[in-house]
Amino acid sequence: MLFNSLEFAVFMVVVYGLYLVLNHKWQNRMLLVASYIFYGAWNWRFLSLIFISTVLDYICGIKIYNSNSVKRKRFFLFLSVFGNLSILGFFKYFNFFVGDLTALINYFGFSFQTHSLNIILPVGISFYTFQTMSYTIDIYRDKLRPTRRFFDFALFVAFFPQLVAGPIERARNLLPQILSPRTFSVDRFYEGCYLIFWGLFQKIVIADNLAKMVVPVFGDWQYESGKVLLALYAFAFQIFCDFAGYSNIARGLGRVMGFEIMVNFRLPYFATNPREFWRRWHISLSSWLRDYLYIPLGGSRKGAIFTCRNILITMLLGGLWHGAAWTFVFWGVYHSFLLVAHRGVELLFGKMSLPRNVVVQRL
Repeated sequence: MLFNSLEFAVFMVVVYGLYLVLNHKWQNRMLLVASYIFYGAWNWRFLSLIFISTVLDYICGIKIYNSNSVKRKRFFLFLSVFGNLSILGFFKYFNFFVGDLTALINYFGFSFQTHSLNIILPVGISFYTFQTMSYTIDIYRDKLRPTRRFFDFALFVAFFPQLVAGPIERARNLLPQILSPRTFSVDRFYEGCYLIFWGLFQKIVIADNLAKMVVPVFGDWQYESGKVLLALYAFAFQIFCDFAGYSNIARGLGRVMGFEIMVNFRLPYFATNPREFWRRWHISLSSWLRDYLYIPLGGSRKGAIFTCRNILITMLLGGLWHGAAWTFVFWGVYHSFLLVAHRGVELLFGKMSLPRNVVVQRL
């Protein structure tokens, strides 16, 4: 069920009509059912995966909070992270790694054959997996208390406006809004409608029309250089408007119901350096990778070599998060190189001192 479909428009009218007449408790129950219907419209069988992740992290969150020993807390944290990543890894990366492993073994002269599985990638699995994992990690870090209201936690995991395309919400932001009654105002309704229609404009008018220019060129590299360059720039705006459009629709849908969903894009193409770019582009993912991967690895606290290593690992995994292909691995290497190079230039020029006879006027 796409946001830019008549089917979703009818779905949202029914959901919003019910939402307005129900009290807080039944609003949440109805939104949970609606979220499962929304996701089940893609493939109802994958609802079992969301339910497994929900039950796993609900139980692990409570166990981590109630445990008195660090060892026991770590066990349930490991159970949560391992369980979620195992599901994600199997459905998203099994055929990729098995296929490449087979090719590598055969390259060295060994006869090795495997059969790939007919695995369908569940829609949005990367988004809700990271979202629900952050819940247990934050409880382990004493930054969050677990909720014992299972259905409300299930709504946090499956909340339909940002379920399949983000933003990746943190429990510290979204869960309190689910647990507490929301407030309505005419201004918030108009703001939400503006975000919805602006997101639809970005997606339908800009991104979908730019795709008509990009796809033929990217599918056939026999075009002349000028058209290839034009398609390259068109693709930059296509991917931005497509992704930012969905994020704005999600924020608008949330706002008309009284929810505040985080901003996911802040004019990224106006960034002046690679680090600033990642503070503006897909903010929910880049901040997730920073808080739950880069900083735990040591961040920039252990010297230049370890900092470069941490950047490389973070961006490689960020690339694989986007897709199971070597192109995404190279994408991660490329962006890690940009970030490392920028950090090196910053350190170099930061340590250089200007001659005393040079006057620098700051504007």
